[in-house]
Amino acid sequence: MTDTHPSRTGADRSEADDVARLLPPPPEWDLAPERTLHHKERLMRQIDDDTVRTAETGTPARRRVLRPAIVAPVAALALAGALTAGLTLGGQDHGGTTRTLQAGGGAHARQASALLGRISDAALDGRTLSVRDDQFVYVKSEDRGADETSGKAVMGPPVVSESWATQDPGRVKHIALVREDGETYWTNAFLGDEGGTPVGIDRATYKWLAALPTDPDALLKYLYAKTPEEEGQSRDQAVFERIGGLASGLLPPRTAAALYRAAARIPGVVTAPDAHDGKGRTGIGIAREDKKYAERSEWVFDKDLRFLGSRTYLTEDKPVGRKGTLLASTAVLAMGVADKAGMRPAEVTDVTGDGGAEES
Repeated sequence: MTDTHPSRTGADRSEADDVARLLPPPPEWDLAPERTLHHKERLMRQIDDDTVRTAETGTPARRRVLRPAIVAPVAALALAGALTAGLTLGGQDHGGTTRTLQAGGGAHARQASALLGRISDAALDGRTLSVRDDQFVYVKSEDRGADETSGKAVMGPPVVSESWATQDPGRVKHIALVREDGETYWTNAFLGDEGGTPVGIDRATYKWLAALPTDPDALLKYLYAKTPEEEGQSRDQAVFERIGGLASGLLPPRTAAALYRAAARIPGVVTAPDAHDGKGRTGIGIAREDKKYAERSEWVFDKDLRFLGSRTYLTEDKPVGRKGTLLASTAVLAMGVADKAGMRPAEVTDVTGDGGAEES
């Protein structure tokens, strides 16, 4: 990978100062949690409801739940190209949205690109793992999502879930074991995958991720070609949200670094200094708005530029809800590699939100 640790030129120092000014003061960490990870049965009911609603109205209902890449359905999200200018400024309004001021060119575009560059550099400091084909990637998260089948966004309660994603390189009919709400169940092959779901963009194993191009432009081109998109959603937004989904799981350091560099090339990406994740943990953020749907997706990073979580909310009053209505959110709590599905890994990285992670 090139351009991952640039020398400290005068321009670099200026960019670093720009990024430093975006960082928030030390926050309180006891804020209210948000987001839900729907299990298989809920997802299937949602798909059935969407089918009925499409038949009645001609307009597909949109599923708003942000899911980790390991259990995302075929309607999951994607990645894109070429940075447009923008900067998010200010605090929050009563609806919980981030006030933004879009600005073109110059220093504002450099700030977003510089921040993603430093997030990329921080990702390279992570530890590359050796993950066997018979092991499972473990992720614990706190999630929340809105059900829109009634025509209004009805937010569900926060749900803490644990998942164990198989690393089997072949086609599998059981993708991940999930434990939430006192239930334990397997997520099955995606719709249409009668012979099992193969490794790929919708079932990203650690080895598959490690084999992706580490050149940001090549990676972007690959993901554009492979990522499914939701009907009517802009390609750029689909790609941005796909990166966020992958970032909520366990990533090889070089792949994570390339993904963040690629994100810097997506049109419309801006900084979000006061972003917060699904658990209310605040930090420095990266965001993009889907203008067509008036939805904004944000990623939040701690003071050491490690990924904490994400959220999506309305930026305008819509039939499903008022401006600021939360549609989905997630907070990553822990991750690791387990020898057996259902067993917590011997070594777990707890994502604390106070400066990164703690090994246990």
